[in-house]
Amino acid sequence: MAPVWEADVSLTREDAAGLVERQFPELAPARLEHLGTGWDNTAYTVNGRWVFRFPRRKLAAGLLENEARILPRLAPHLPLRIPEPVWHGQPEGDYPYPFAGYALLPGVTACAVAWTPGERLRNAAALGRFLAALHGLPVNDETLARGPGDELARADLRQRAPMILERLAKVEGDEPEVDGAAVRARLARLVDTPPWERRACWVHGDLYARHLLVDAHHTVTGVLDWGDVHLGDPALDLTLAFTFLPPEARGAFREAYGVIDEATWDRARFRSFHYGVALLLYGRSEGDEAMSRVGRDALRYGLAG
Repeated sequence: MAPVWEADVSLTREDAAGLVERQFPELAPARLEHLGTGWDNTAYTVNGRWVFRFPRRKLAAGLLENEARILPRLAPHLPLRIPEPVWHGQPEGDYPYPFAGYALLPGVTACAVAWTPGERLRNAAALGRFLAALHGLPVNDETLARGPGDELARADLRQRAPMILERLAKVEGDEPEVDGAAVRARLARLVDTPPWERRACWVHGDLYARHLLVDAHHTVTGVLDWGDVHLGDPALDLTLAFTFLPPEARGAFREAYGVIDEATWDRARFRSFHYGVALLLYGRSEGDEAMSRVGRDALRYGLAG
């Protein structure tokens, strides 16, 4: 079976430059540099000022449109920078998906640097405040009725558990640091955690180290890649406390965020195992050691504390 991140469309740098120049002639000549390729999109910087993201598969196209519609509504209310779409590209020729361009935000992703426990602790409160602001944005009945929900069942623990176990079986034999028995035991205890039953809130939906932007001092300055943004369970984002933060940093995170009930905290921990095995599998498949390291962190921190 092909991996879920496998592209269903081919797009070279020259193809991407042509799309940008034809649809946005004011950017010609477009000088493109490859910025990164993820599960959903390939990203290029354009003229050193913009970032253009091109979906690699059909599912990602809908997520990109979702992001472009919602982010301008969220950005003014958040204490860290997030991308805001400026250029809205359309399918053309052999390329079947919409694409988007954003102002280039300074910094690198958190998975690209080596972190000390103290540096993670130093960022814990800021991350807690950011998520408190995001999850605290008012959601009225009309927004709830019209806004995107969790169509991918991201917060359905019973549905996600078999996927986690299947991926765990594929990675644990080659990963001496992975304690498969401990992960299975923790999942068994968490899988029946009660779901979120209060009003859905705005969530990033896919928050881990690759989607944190940091400066040269290892300070988090922004949050990237909002394709999974929707109205849902805050535990999906609070999992950052178990994938990125060691146990000693979680107190500062929770104090900055505010009240988190224990069921929500447990669902957040459950989600860390999803990231752990998925990113390990992805990193091994793609030869991306940075992503493998993020996966190992998620499994280790998810079991700790």
